[in-house]
Amino acid sequence: MKIKATAFLSIGLFMIALVSFAFNAGAANQPEAVNSVVDTKLTTAEMSGTYEFGKPHTTIGFRVMHFGLTEVPGSFRDYTGTINYDAADLAKSSVQFTAKIASIDTGIAARDTHLKSADFFDAEKFPELSFKSTKIEKKGNGIIATGDFTIKGVTKQISLPFQITGVVKDGQGGILMGASAQTVINRQDYGVSWNKTLDNGTLVLDNNVKVDLQIEAAKQQPKTETVK
Repeated sequence: MKIKATAFLSIGLFMIALVSFAFNAGAANQPEAVNSVVDTKLTTAEMSGTYEFGKPHTTIGFRVMHFGLTEVPGSFRDYTGTINYDAADLAKSSVQFTAKIASIDTGIAARDTHLKSADFFDAEKFPELSFKSTKIEKKGNGIIATGDFTIKGVTKQISLPFQITGVVKDGQGGILMGASAQTVINRQDYGVSWNKTLDNGTLVLDNNVKVDLQIEAAKQQPKTETVK
């Protein structure tokens, strides 16, 4: 059971990376960074604003090699993400993300329970992982989001590249942005270190975790105050 749980402890790390990616996606929504799916009728003012991650069409996923044989997938189901996007000045954009460790889902209930225990992420003591950007910048044809990522009480600065998959109107008056990102992180950097080594030297659980983020965020409408 512990061996199986091991594969999922990577999930946490994986989610870490995906947190950063999410923010990146928000900042990336600059007209120049958007690919062919962008709605050219959208103005800079229309594209700018606050976007929130939409759970129905967003996946915060990860994969980690188990026994050196197969990559085991997982994801976080309970998360929130906000992108403050300035289409006129990308540097003024920002993103923040939080995921609940208790929402780890690998498809095996017993394994998920073990991953939430003190052996791995210790969800009771460290209920969330988070990312908060400190800088958003354009690099060549891409965008890099740099910020503070925290998991199990350990905070490290990371920089993540991402691609904007589009900015469109949803047919109901709303505006959506999409982004995708893939990267690899080392779970040992965040104290998610449980592991064992087979007789042939192979790790039961690889230290490298592949992160795959598919983000769809919806622009929020300004709140109007009710005059009494």
